Amino acid sequence: MMQQRNRKRRKVFSGVCKTEEDEGPSTEEDSQSFHGVGVCKWFNVRMGFGFLSMTNREGLPLDEPVDVFVHQSKLHMEGFRSLKEGEAVEFTFKKSSKGLESQRVTGPDGIHCVGSERRPKGKKVQKRRSKGDKCYNCGGLDHHAKECKLPPQPKKCHFCQSIDHMVANCPIKAQQSSPGSQGKPSPLKGDEEEEHSHSAPPPETSD
Repeated sequence: MMQQRNRKRRKVFSGVCKTEEDEGPSTEEDSQSFHGVGVCKWFNVRMGFGFLSMTNREGLPLDEPVDVFVHQSKLHMEGFRSLKEGEAVEFTFKKSSKGLESQRVTGPDGIHCVGSERRPKGKKVQKRRSKGDKCYNCGGLDHHAKECKLPPQPKKCHFCQSIDHMVANCPIKAQQSSPGSQGKPSPLKGDEEEEHSHSAPPPETSD
């Protein structure tokens, strides 16, 4: 009985060894890098990744294009890294548990990638906000109030810049905001007063 159990254990151990031998070449193949040629299938400039469509592998044309994952960190170019849809690329790639992943992506003959003309929308919003920043103490555009080197300045009216009053009590703003006046006397009021003075006869001549 003991001999039969030992034989079974040996068979189990030998089976494990065989599976490890079978898995060995696949892990080595995963660590290998291959060369491919193709085009950019699509690329998300905001997320910074996309897929390449490989049409040639190790110098041999493929019957059908194969998708290869690409991340912006693998692109050979300067500045904002991205790819344009349909852009011709050369790349090295490897096999992983998730599929084929690119390791280094260049343009034809190793030149820099062209990249997409699109940019994330979030960066434009940040630029617009930076233009509106200013110091509330002196009005400077190159710093904020906490960085201002001048002593605390007197508060001014935001409309006419006068230090005598605040914007809520600004007389100039009140004149311009009143309908029909715009800071000038209305001509209709003068005409109405003249009409009333001429049309009203003196009480002595009424008899």
